[in-house]
Amino acid sequence: MFARRRLTLFAMTVAAAPLAVGACTAGPKSVTTKQAEAAPLSVAVTPADRTKDVPISAEVGTKVSNGKVTAVKLTDDKGNAVPAQPREDGSGWVPDRPLANSRTYTAEVTATGDSGKTATQKTTFTTMAKSTKPAVTSELYFRPNQTYGTAMPVVLGFDPPIPKEARADVQRRLFVKTDPPQPGTWSWVADGKQAEYRAPDRWKPGTTISVRSALQGLPIGKEAIGDSDRVASAKVGRQMTLDIDNETKQMTVYQDGKVLKKIPVSLGKESTPTSSGTMVIMEKHEHTTFDTRGEPNGGYVVDVDDAQRLTWGGEFIHSAPWSEGDQGSTNVSHGCTNVSATAADWLMGVTQVGDLVTVRGTEVKLDQGNGFTAWNVSWDEFAKGSALPVPAGLKPTQSATPHPGAVAGGSAPAPAPSRSNSGG
Repeated sequence: MFARRRLTLFAMTVAAAPLAVGACTAGPKSVTTKQAEAAPLSVAVTPADRTKDVPISAEVGTKVSNGKVTAVKLTDDKGNAVPAQPREDGSGWVPDRPLANSRTYTAEVTATGDSGKTATQKTTFTTMAKSTKPAVTSELYFRPNQTYGTAMPVVLGFDPPIPKEARADVQRRLFVKTDPPQPGTWSWVADGKQAEYRAPDRWKPGTTISVRSALQGLPIGKEAIGDSDRVASAKVGRQMTLDIDNETKQMTVYQDGKVLKKIPVSLGKESTPTSSGTMVIMEKHEHTTFDTRGEPNGGYVVDVDDAQRLTWGGEFIHSAPWSEGDQGSTNVSHGCTNVSATAADWLMGVTQVGDLVTVRGTEVKLDQGNGFTAWNVSWDEFAKGSALPVPAGLKPTQSATPHPGAVAGGSAPAPAPSRSNSGG
């Protein structure tokens, strides 16, 4: 229902003319000086001078021929400096915060040419009044000052979903930096309700991940705008992996590639099977209530302890003292992974949100987007979901199907969909 909106901004160009050389001879004189041989410098800047009704998500676009940008100065109509950061590809400078509505800004862009000459282009523009269009609600499932597992993707949920024709514009306003650098890409779930970011391999322990979702005021099609500007920075902890095998009814817990413990489990019975696939622990609750009234195969309310969410649809790992006699032999749950009260308490103490969980051998497969599913497909398949080009050099360094205890990083250097607390 959204159509792509293109803001028409006419670029202004300044050219530094090449040095003119005169001659009194009858024939042409070859030009050999470095300055004369250098191609002219040109600088194009957007928004164009005197443009009005510019979205508050605007950035200073720069396009330079035969040189590079050496300085950008952005100020508001009171003369205050507006901090901005350059894009990695050099195509523009992005203000650190959304611009204010109905304000005038001036940008001065200076470039230095290959010949050493400089040129400065100035542009003044005015932002639009506060929009009356509905805002797309976004939620960043990446909290500041947390420590996450090595499989934690950066996840954004959208309500209503982002249409295909608007996803590239939205994705260009999503920024992720990692230290040490581990570049990755965003990938969209088919229905547009969720976008996830990850690198080809799991994050290295100790990595810092900084995220900015700079969507406030961004035109999204003709009918909506972005709702908010969000930032978060978090750390990556040690690697923990949970491998659950339906055939053996056992969970194997790995830490940094070594087996810590094996735990008997009871998975979903035939009428309510557990999903097979590669998931990520999404959230943890010492106590919660599963309420399935009104849901298919539901109708019960039960309090549970030590519950760790794996899907939006309501699959958890949790304490189930009532099924301890079946754990390790028979599936009796409503889709969750049942473990003993002792095992559930131990797991809560060693796991983190962002730890990888793989379930094998059940009757149904995990639906993409039902949880944090960035690792449920190969890297090549994940990259196909990007609305922007993905650098060809980004490839996994480890096997496409690594051993569940493989060390992170390989062997070489809207709200989201409606949540269900069905459990079981």
